[in-house]
Amino acid sequence: MTVRIQEEDFDPGSELEKLTGGQTAIGGVTSFIGLVRDMAGDQPVTGMTLEHYPGMTEKMLERIEAEAHERWPLNASLIIHRVGPLEAGDRIVMVATASAHRQATFDSCHFLIDWLKTKAPFWKAERTREGQELWVEARESDDEASERWNR
Repeated sequence: MTVRIQEEDFDPGSELEKLTGGQTAIGGVTSFIGLVRDMAGDQPVTGMTLEHYPGMTEKMLERIEAEAHERWPLNASLIIHRVGPLEAGDRIVMVATASAHRQATFDSCHFLIDWLKTKAPFWKAERTREGQELWVEARESDDEASERWNR
């Protein structure tokens, strides 16, 4: 299990190699990489800034990851989330899960990204072309997506 919050970019191929390296019991890996869009609804944006509360955010990500391991038979998992100023097209998040069986990887990866969107304490502000920063509100569609994982 690995959780990292960082300002610097990451290399997805290298991260997947580290996740699975030497583990011959792994039968499949599912990963998700989120990118910063250049649109917020129908408004163009140039990027966003993410803030977090150090210590609290890491603990919540670890809790979410631990729950994935309770729900599915995972051999390994990874959550990387970036903070700080990011430009459109930048990688913002990577989630990967590895298991002996593919369905566990698909479901757990989907679970992790849904719960990161709704339970992880990040604050996001999108930047307009005019240089304004607009705080991003929680979206009902994200809440609806994560609802299916409630027991």
